Amino acid sequence: MDFGNWPREALGRKATVWTAALLALVPGMASAQEAAAEATPAAAEAAPAASVAAEATAATATAAEGAAATPTYTPLGADMIKGQPVDGAFDLQPQFSEVGQQAFGFHVALVWIMAIISVFVLGLLIYVMVRYRRGANPNPSKTTHNTMIEVVWTVVPVLILVGIAIPSISLLSKQYEKPPEDAVTLKVTGYQWNWGYEYPDQGISEFIANMMPVEDAKAAGLPALLEVDNRVVLPINTPIRIQTTAADVIHSWAVPALWFKLDAVPGRLNEKQLVITEPGIYYGQCSELCGVKHAYMPIAVEAVERAQWEQWVRSKGGKLGGEEEAAPAADAPAAAGAPAAATTTTTEAPAAAAPAAAE
Repeated sequence: MDFGNWPREALGRKATVWTAALLALVPGMASAQEAAAEATPAAAEAAPAASVAAEATAATATAAEGAAATPTYTPLGADMIKGQPVDGAFDLQPQFSEVGQQAFGFHVALVWIMAIISVFVLGLLIYVMVRYRRGANPNPSKTTHNTMIEVVWTVVPVLILVGIAIPSISLLSKQYEKPPEDAVTLKVTGYQWNWGYEYPDQGISEFIANMMPVEDAKAAGLPALLEVDNRVVLPINTPIRIQTTAADVIHSWAVPALWFKLDAVPGRLNEKQLVITEPGIYYGQCSELCGVKHAYMPIAVEAVERAQWEQWVRSKGGKLGGEEEAAPAADAPAAAGAPAAATTTTTEAPAAAAPAAAE
């Protein structure tokens, strides 16, 4: 069958139509490519700005959370003073430490033993003076020895001394027991004429405690010449490792109500354990002559519950043992998650590029 020139003309018309369509699409594609090229630098410039803004927002939020989370500590008031000298008192101060309570009981027992012995000896002297005076006994006895009496006055004093020695040695050894490994460490440094305190385990650097001016102490209802501007805060019912040293001359850190006294010697670190039993404020003074202002370097110990002490540590910027261990544990998952995120991003990028390559 002869179709003449119709197929050729149809093919020519079809080619013309496709050519016209391609020519119409080329300007649009070029414009889209130019727009994409212009958008890419803008997006690249916007990304760092957005990242910086996000980091700034996160830092602000973190600072706000830190400020809100930082606890505040309220010092104890004058109504909590338990250890200080009292006018008219004639005995030891009441004791608020484990060793102090044991020592106070031993002290009372010794006073009674001395009183009984003194009264007994005084009674014997009075009896002998009255019974064997010249008027009542014109013919004195010729007795020179009495075995029973000599045995009694030798054995009884020995038994008394042994009874005193046993609790005395026990108390002495208890005063110098080694603190446990988890004890709270307080380093005390004596200066002329103030005290420096440091909590090395909590990361609290040394702070200085000076005597509070007399007028300020009286205005606050606190004992003059005993109150300080920075009290040392310690937890109750917790073993405390107190280490003392000095920077110039020999001092002595002494708090009578806690039955605690330990010399601070330059070039030497002394150590002793303390366990406080009740919350309160306890005052002491340097107990070693150290110069012209020896009488003006008081000690003020503020004893509180363990939770309050931890709050005070945080308010000073310190860290507790559990918190220090938790920080590395919290960082580990974040560090482990970062490579995983990077791997995921790298894996997704080729996957996204594969369809483009296929097209």
